[in-house]
Amino acid sequence: MSTPNGFPQHSGACVTRSTEGGAVQDLHAKKAGKAAKKDAGGNGALTFEDAASAGTALSETLKLLPNELKANMKMKPLTPRPPQKPRLERAASLDEKSWRRWRRFRTSQESLTDPNETSSSNGSLQEASLSPLTRGRASPCHRCCHQNSLHSSPDASEASAVGKSRGSPSDLGKRASELSSAFGGLLRGKAFAGSKPRLSQVMPARPLPPLELSMASHLLRTANRIDSDCLDYRQYSQHKFGRVSSSLSDTRLHGNGMVYDNCSTDSMKSTFSLLTPIRSKDVRSRSYLEGSLLASGALLGAEELSRYFPDRNIGIFVATWNMQGQKELPLNLDDFLLPADPDYAQDMYVIGVQEGCPDRREWEIRLQETLGPHYVMLYSAAHGVLYMSVFIRRDLIWFCSEVEYATVTTRIVSQIKTKGALGISFTFFGTSFLFITSHFTSGDSKVNERKLDYNKTIQSLTLPKNVPDTNPYRSSSSDVTTRFDEVFWFGDFNFRLNKDRETVDSILNQNPETDVSRLLAYDQLTSEMSRGSIFKGFQEADIRFRPSYKFDIGKDSYDTTSKQRTPSYTDRVVFRSRYRDDIHAVKYSSCPVIKTSDHRPVFALFRVKVRPGRDNIPLAAGQFDRELYLIGIKRRITRELQKRKEQKDQKSSSICSIS
Repeated sequence: MSTPNGFPQHSGACVTRSTEGGAVQDLHAKKAGKAAKKDAGGNGALTFEDAASAGTALSETLKLLPNELKANMKMKPLTPRPPQKPRLERAASLDEKSWRRWRRFRTSQESLTDPNETSSSNGSLQEASLSPLTRGRASPCHRCCHQNSLHSSPDASEASAVGKSRGSPSDLGKRASELSSAFGGLLRGKAFAGSKPRLSQVMPARPLPPLELSMASHLLRTANRIDSDCLDYRQYSQHKFGRVSSSLSDTRLHGNGMVYDNCSTDSMKSTFSLLTPIRSKDVRSRSYLEGSLLASGALLGAEELSRYFPDRNIGIFVATWNMQGQKELPLNLDDFLLPADPDYAQDMYVIGVQEGCPDRREWEIRLQETLGPHYVMLYSAAHGVLYMSVFIRRDLIWFCSEVEYATVTTRIVSQIKTKGALGISFTFFGTSFLFITSHFTSGDSKVNERKLDYNKTIQSLTLPKNVPDTNPYRSSSSDVTTRFDEVFWFGDFNFRLNKDRETVDSILNQNPETDVSRLLAYDQLTSEMSRGSIFKGFQEADIRFRPSYKFDIGKDSYDTTSKQRTPSYTDRVVFRSRYRDDIHAVKYSSCPVIKTSDHRPVFALFRVKVRPGRDNIPLAAGQFDRELYLIGIKRRITRELQKRKEQKDQKSSSICSIS
């Protein structure tokens, strides 16, 4: 409705943003009251008796207003215009609609109106009620008056526009009437539903720059992150293992009610990177008990384990190789450590060497160079010419306990350390691991000596030392393999085939497709394990590769010397677990492309179940061989640059012949 004078009826008033709000309101109301009188209807609208009094009141009012409000209230000729048609917007998702509905509810309670975030219909009404001069930056008074006028009829909104003439007394009277009506309503306390006035929300002077799609830092830890060269691994691994996922997924956030739209999700990701956000109230109310498996936020607890390994299985690469003491190392170890099948890397790499090369450090550098920057060497140990190196993904070093090792010499003269065993043990989350590499007595007929080597190893290997046993009730003081959850034993066990050379050659020639089932019938280790005289409780994956011993160096042919040694499966990998079906063998094979020794490297891939642990064990604190890491990465970069240079030189030196 409108008053008889044609001015709009207001049910409330607005509040300015100036800090002198209370004083300005009182003084302005007094001065405006002298020049105005209430309408007969008592509806709160004020009129002026003459144009002179209106001009005087308006000039005095503007003196009291801040400079910013004065600039926004310059008088310019305006033409009334009807409301614009609603602007077309893109279809909003359900999350965006719920967020906008919640936002409008909050702003309606606080009497805030933001033209940049309201719906299209409200925006069109606001544009209709504001002048072209102040449409981009409306004063607080105009915003509040317009919000109250939304409840009135469209005629009242159209009548609120000022006249065309700039200097006419009627126009000045209308503007003064609007200002006086606003301040008068504020004095009566009708501007807000509550008793206390609230300031309007402060909005930025210009629109904020758009956020990028992903603002996560590339220097964060790489857990659950895939390289650009292996983008197809995510789809493959989800189909086969279902364990590769982001720690902060949109579905998870929306399901917990933490965010309301995609923009908020991107903002959450940019704030918390790839880590799951932690609420302050959760930190305050956390009840942490040392050594508890169910403690919320425990480093080795179930919550952290499920975040890194949803299926609670890790991939382990175990390999053994008798180097024959050769100084020359293979030019490329990719086929050995990174086989083409399967096409994904493992979480842990454990490599044992017998009769290792003279330069042990150079061997470790080559391993680091091949595995690259995603892996670090957790620990390495040596016993004479027995070497063992443990590499792990750099994201997982925080969940490892202190690493311990022990050695056993099986020769009569203990100073000669060519035969014996080397063990390394540690706990990963709540699962204890023991890795043993051995070199047993050689000789075709010395089966009993090899069994003695085994018995001496399990009795004399003093592990663990400081790291507590995860299940002491199932341990035995006379067998080190019973004191750990998962045990992997690998090396040159020197067990041979009980058959002459001619028969073995005929079987190999008849089965070029590596059908070696007939050969295994003569295998000494398979026979002794079936009797239970050695490796009690251990298992071995199915052998589908040719014998790994004895080759002519640099060739694919077996021994052609005068000794004519019988090809045999001397290099083996066996495993045992405290719990049934904890270890699953994925692949068991050899690497025929490495020919620098008379032995071929043998490796096995496993999927091992991991359980949550307690935080009261001594941790490794993320320690690794940093010097080795830097040298290996530098070598890797140098090799890549040299390869590119060779390719460039080859292209530039090519000769084209015209016939």
